[in-house]
Amino acid sequence: MLRKLYDWVFALARSKHATPALAVVSFTESSFFPIPPDVMLGPMILARPDRAYFYAGVCTVASVLGAMLGYAIGYFLTDVGMMILAWLGKADTFEASKALFQQHGAWVILVKGLTPIPFKLITIASGIFQFNFPLFVGLCAVTRGGRFFAEAFVLKRWGPAMLEMVEKRLAMWSIIGIVVLVAAFAAVKLL
Repeated sequence: MLRKLYDWVFALARSKHATPALAVVSFTESSFFPIPPDVMLGPMILARPDRAYFYAGVCTVASVLGAMLGYAIGYFLTDVGMMILAWLGKADTFEASKALFQQHGAWVILVKGLTPIPFKLITIASGIFQFNFPLFVGLCAVTRGGRFFAEAFVLKRWGPAMLEMVEKRLAMWSIIGIVVLVAAFAAVKLL
């Protein structure tokens, strides 16, 4: 089963629809979609290392545009923004988040934009808390660009060797990936 999923992801990564799909996932993840673009970006870079920085650029631009939509949802459609935050289990931390944004808003955007937490939490909250919009856009570009271009660098540089190792022991690496992902989400929940 893992082999079929693995082969499907790489077939999609090599398809002519991969770049538009990456842009759509990156855009929507910053405003309302739950799946991060990394699940497409990684395989696309591994499939075409020569286009690593192009894909990182697509991810960055689409993510920043999606962040603007997330900001607009929070700013103009506060009730909808609160519903999305509630759906993600974060409405109960609203007051603590507001205080944190008032004191350290720029740092919150920069740090959280690099983590595996859903970026839409930050974009919607930024709109709700009426964070300075031009500064918000600049910070989003820095944090998302930093994340996606770092990922592109690592995968372009060491990806082919890593890919060969992963393909030999797909089940073991899948289990390790799941454990790391669960640990990362648990750590984010506790912070």
